[in-house]
Amino acid sequence: MTDSHCHLASHKFPATEIPDLIARAKEAGVYRMVTLATDEEDIPRNVAIAETCPEVFACVGIHPCDVHLTRDDFEEVVRPHLFNPRVAAIGETGLDYYHPAPEGWTEEDYHARQRDFLRRHFELAKESGLNLVIHTRDRSGTASFDDALAIYGDYSSSVQAVFHCFPGPTELAERVLAAGALLSFTGVATFKNAQICLDAARAVPLDRMMVETDSPYLAPVPNRGQRCEPAFVAHTAQRIAEAKAIPLAELVETTDKVCESFFRFEK
Repeated sequence: MTDSHCHLASHKFPATEIPDLIARAKEAGVYRMVTLATDEEDIPRNVAIAETCPEVFACVGIHPCDVHLTRDDFEEVVRPHLFNPRVAAIGETGLDYYHPAPEGWTEEDYHARQRDFLRRHFELAKESGLNLVIHTRDRSGTASFDDALAIYGDYSSSVQAVFHCFPGPTELAERVLAAGALLSFTGVATFKNAQICLDAARAVPLDRMMVETDSPYLAPVPNRGQRCEPAFVAHTAQRIAEAKAIPLAELVETTDKVCESFFRFEK
């Protein structure tokens, strides 16, 4: 199977451990990983891992929580990597209204810069023919999700998006599907209080979903509380297959095809 979203350049994964991480993933049946950048310095690190490890592809972009630390012309950092065959999509980008505005910024200005960056990531995706990975998170309500979906609507005819780490509920999943986007589910689906997430996973057609770890975060049961790693995506896949009452092999085969359609996986 494919871990469609991880962060192998995270400081929680020492560079010397990457070969072992990949070996453990392959032992668990995870033969392909997509590692995503979050800031300017993170981009070349993720690309380097993908260029070194044939099992790994990279995505390049600026996370919404890093827009205040990023140069205004961030496209000049991202654009040189867009046609690298080891780069599979744009991301991780999106909108995050959960974390407070950094010192010196108002909430309004911080969120406006995130929306501006998201639009410009879509422009890069349109320019390069790549698809885009979206992060949304709110303290309460669905404002970041609503705003991201509205921006996506302006580009959906030329770029497909995946709403990663989707927590539910089903009503929001239906809006994503209606817009033509995909959803990706993490270890949250295995948590004891995950009924809302599982209900959404049941409702989403297999050919519109992916599975991911978002490692090093959100380790699934039975590894909850540990540092997450790509091998653990097998637990999430198993739980969703059980919830959908289908064989694990069917879920793995179909979600792999979704990944191959969405990402640019060049040899």
